[in-house]
Amino acid sequence: MSAVTQSAPVPGLRSRTPVCVIGSSETMPELLDALRNRDDVEVVHASTFLADATDTLESGGVEAVLYVTHAGPGWLDEVASIREHTSAPVVLLSSNESGAVLDQALDAGVAEALLLPQVVENVAFALRRARRSREDEGSVVGAALGNVTTVFSPKGGIGKTVIASNLASMLAGEAKRRTLLVDLDLQFGDTAIVLGLHPEQTMHDLFSAPGGLDPQKLAGYATRHESGLDVLPAPLRPQDADLVSDAKLARLFEVARGSYDEIVVDTAPFLHGSILTALDYTDDLVLICSAEVPALKDVRLSLNTLQLLAFPEEKIRLVLNHAHGDGGLKRSDVEDALGLKATALVPNDRDVSKAINRGVPASQLDPKSEFAGAIRGLTQTLHPHAVSAPAPEAGLGRLLKRSWR
Repeated sequence: MSAVTQSAPVPGLRSRTPVCVIGSSETMPELLDALRNRDDVEVVHASTFLADATDTLESGGVEAVLYVTHAGPGWLDEVASIREHTSAPVVLLSSNESGAVLDQALDAGVAEALLLPQVVENVAFALRRARRSREDEGSVVGAALGNVTTVFSPKGGIGKTVIASNLASMLAGEAKRRTLLVDLDLQFGDTAIVLGLHPEQTMHDLFSAPGGLDPQKLAGYATRHESGLDVLPAPLRPQDADLVSDAKLARLFEVARGSYDEIVVDTAPFLHGSILTALDYTDDLVLICSAEVPALKDVRLSLNTLQLLAFPEEKIRLVLNHAHGDGGLKRSDVEDALGLKATALVPNDRDVSKAINRGVPASQLDPKSEFAGAIRGLTQTLHPHAVSAPAPEAGLGRLLKRSWR
């Protein structure tokens, strides 16, 4: 492999992550071509041997190293040698299927470790996260960045949008936190309609506008809800989703974290593209599951994927939606199958449908309902002291006394 240089970064966006690639594998040519075609990665050098990359590493222009290895004898020494030439974080791609290799890599100080073959989205995700972790370590102590809560489920129609919109409106209304709700279901997002909003501008308009993205521009394109919540809706037309690139989304999260106390992200039921970009910035992942076998299967597969992506398990909050419904699985069965304890139980409340049709958050329509209490309990778990304790007859306190155990 020879040294290569990418074109200049997209104007108005954060620069691509400059990456030096070292090593080889059977699938490396295809992966390298895919990385070169991305707008969030800049492959500044690619070579089989470390000796050919030392000048690039020592130049200071590399912010991540992608090290590809068969993990044979001496690979740990190679990692140590890379460290001698750069302080940039190292992401390891190994064709050795042994899980022990990943553990050894992390023990050796490698920022991220993945097994080959990998799709390019996963590799780019690991490179971005390695770069961001290093930047966070070097940030000014005490600098406040907004908390990102991503609401996800691999199953459609399970209540992601309802929970995300109610969580966000409660943070903005009851907790008086500067809150932004981002709709990342880019083709069929419903956050605006669930909240009774008729936005004139969407994410597509924001990213199509000339110039760079800054806090003032973001505020100008967000739609204000009566709770005080700012909403950035998904594009109105499904075909416009393709215009929302990963690099633009990364810039959006960077600006939003500096402008808001809380960013709540509603998502599509897919673990790729825009969702991976959101995970890169996520502080809490609210994983929605219902007490049904198909949902349980899909959530289990999602947890496996998150594990492969090295997403921290301690950031995952399991929420059981439509709890106490007739014929559903027991809470203990769901928790045992997923290996996670439920953070919150959200009841199957008929008034939620009424609230959706009226374009009002259900927790706002009846603040003392069981549903509102469950959302309030989830909010307290994610952000202690953000909202007042639920009334004695509402929310998790009463729900946990009921029979779905």
